[in-house]
Amino acid sequence: MWTQTWNQLAFLHWPVPHAQLRPLVPRDLLLEEFNGSAWVAVTPFVITGATLRGIPPLPLLSTFPETNVRTYVRHGDHPGIWFFSLDADTRLGVFGGRWLYELPYVYATMSARRTAPRVDYDVRRPGGERMHVSYEPTGPVRRAPPATLEYFLTERYCLYAKSRGGQLYRAEIHHVPWPLQSAKATIERNDLLVANGISVAGSPMVHYAERLDVAIWPLRAVR
Repeated sequence: MWTQTWNQLAFLHWPVPHAQLRPLVPRDLLLEEFNGSAWVAVTPFVITGATLRGIPPLPLLSTFPETNVRTYVRHGDHPGIWFFSLDADTRLGVFGGRWLYELPYVYATMSARRTAPRVDYDVRRPGGERMHVSYEPTGPVRRAPPATLEYFLTERYCLYAKSRGGQLYRAEIHHVPWPLQSAKATIERNDLLVANGISVAGSPMVHYAERLDVAIWPLRAVR
């Protein structure tokens, strides 16, 4: 249904007690753990080339920053992603994400400034919540080995969403394995986790990916 490219993406991951996240995730999804902990991520990146299948990208609508707050779930034999929020600097994209995918999109004024290799990324919600983070890669490109924490956190090929009426949905996502790099980040402010009722401690584990082409299928009801 959609194709797009994700650019200059940072994974900022924290371990979080299972008991803290469990009430925030639908009961019909298993909240997954690794090494005895659930995990939460903030993922700032820039989308380019976003378009519906068969329609050329429109220059003023297909490129925008997006930042997701997410955790890791499973339904049956389908591991996937649950989003607590998705901030985007496009009102049309926010409307489309809510309408087409039942996802909790939030409109925010955002910027991503690249001074290679560093990315300075800023999110400002109308309500005053803000995130400002600088990040950059520090190692070579590699793929996460199976059965590792990196693989658990990144190699996920579907998202879950739930309608206001309570129907659970899944959308398949296709891309090649993540071209990950070790990275570092400086977080000056991050209100997005607290805005979702999540608290974390310490510095995040950081990974970086320069570019990834993605195809996203429509929602399908989960029986």
